[in-house]
Amino acid sequence: MSTWRPIAKTPFWKRYLPAWLHGPVVLAFQSLIAVGVFGLGLAFFYFILASKFDLDEVAKLPRATTFFDRHGKEVEAPGDSGRRMVERGEIPDFMVEALAAREDARFFEHGGVDFRGLARATVRNVKDGDFTQGASTLTMQLARNTYEMRAKSLHRKALEIALTLRIESRYSKDEILTNYLNRIYYGSGAYGVEQAARTYFGKTTSQLHPGECAMIVGIIRGPHIYSPLRNYPAAVEQRNQTLARMVDAGFITEERAEAVKVLEIRLVKEGQASGRRPSYALRQVRWELEKVMERENITLSGIRVHTTLDLGWQARLESELARAVANLEAEKGWPHPKLGAHEAGAEAEYVQFAAVTTETKTGAVLALIGGRDFADSRFDRTRSKRDLGSAFEPFVAAAAAERGKLVLPGRPVQTGRQIGAAEVERLAKRCGINGPFLATEDLFRGAVAATPMEMSVGLATLGNKGRKPKPHFISRIEDIEGKVIYRAKPENAKALGEQAAQEAVSVLKSRSGTRSFTGATGSERDAWTLRLGPSGSTAIWIGFDQPKRIADDKRLNALLDEFVERLGN
Repeated sequence: MSTWRPIAKTPFWKRYLPAWLHGPVVLAFQSLIAVGVFGLGLAFFYFILASKFDLDEVAKLPRATTFFDRHGKEVEAPGDSGRRMVERGEIPDFMVEALAAREDARFFEHGGVDFRGLARATVRNVKDGDFTQGASTLTMQLARNTYEMRAKSLHRKALEIALTLRIESRYSKDEILTNYLNRIYYGSGAYGVEQAARTYFGKTTSQLHPGECAMIVGIIRGPHIYSPLRNYPAAVEQRNQTLARMVDAGFITEERAEAVKVLEIRLVKEGQASGRRPSYALRQVRWELEKVMERENITLSGIRVHTTLDLGWQARLESELARAVANLEAEKGWPHPKLGAHEAGAEAEYVQFAAVTTETKTGAVLALIGGRDFADSRFDRTRSKRDLGSAFEPFVAAAAAERGKLVLPGRPVQTGRQIGAAEVERLAKRCGINGPFLATEDLFRGAVAATPMEMSVGLATLGNKGRKPKPHFISRIEDIEGKVIYRAKPENAKALGEQAAQEAVSVLKSRSGTRSFTGATGSERDAWTLRLGPSGSTAIWIGFDQPKRIADDKRLNALLDEFVERLGN
């Protein structure tokens, strides 16, 4: 009895391939299935992970940044003036086209992820061994900004893609673009396109002309670099680059781009449109914050910035300086205009002042005053070089002591002659005084220029046993939950020996637990006060923006001595 069995049929592909290829083909097919299953599993994993994020957050205004001084006191209100969500109808079409051309030329074509660009970036990242190339679309940037995804890794990129696809399925292209413009940071404390329009141009978003639209889009790449209030030429260059991209993308013609370039752009005074209390110190804090954000990949939503500023000392220093200068102006025969007496819009001709206090050991800036009235003049005089005169003597003494020479207090020329101008210049530069220097014996008399910031750091170097601290304005940054996401690491470098630093400090006058210097330059166009306290070094300058004689040396010294006494220790 025979048993019938079906005859096995040979698969058609085996009939056409050599026998030695059968095994590899089967293995390849099985591997393909395994990879497919793994890919589906991975996609499902990231889909589940992405589903835990609340998509409603995309359409919300990000929380404002809050600033605090070193003692935890809030430096300013959150500054919500001008912060609101704009609708798509309020956004000029020119801005939409500019944004697409500059950031994502295929925005209206892809589904949220530009896979061609992503493939190119992936190949480049593998080749370079890092993750610097992201091929981010506007939707991907929106996802990253909304959910504060800072880490650069394949896991983060995969999650970002999953979130991007969810956002694209939930929101229309117009909604995505609008939410993007409403969420991002534009520099100078402006969050969202509406506050940017008001901060820079004093207008609403809908009132912006094409040149202003292109400039705002240009800011996006580097808010701390391209803010027109900080660097107008750079902002103009970014506007021009944006217009060039629009030409390349076919949105406008070259003739149209040239016509846009000649449209007048009028900036408003910093702080005027937003309603924030203007401050030289806070502007420095914001500039440093923007640098830290870019370097540390920090987003701004709800962060708490703990500054190095001491609001009590800042107010005290500013008050006493204002009193001293007002007393000088009140003297009989004062030959110059007084504060507020000049015509509106005219260049200020009244006497100005600037001051910086640096924590001697750490370089933390405790106070910064860039002028008498920020609302009247945004020019920060702590960065302006002025003649030093006899205020340079401590550094002449430091150079001589460093070379083992005799320090002769009150006789800087004799002290400096022992080592020469070149040695004095070299030592001063190590302490943070960058000149320019006069390469003659007049250098010992103070023929050198420096900024109040440089003088504060230089004085701190002498008070810190010869170690030069690096000035900074931010001590730490916390996220909305209070987690520290950035902490400053104070830096200092040896500039001269401890004994030489001590001898340099000895030429300063001792009073009430502090060491100080007060005096005017030989031309009586600049007056300096140096004050080395128990923990901080303060450099103060008084003079005119356009140098002119202030008053005779005797009157200035009396006024400055009284000022130092009022500050105490």
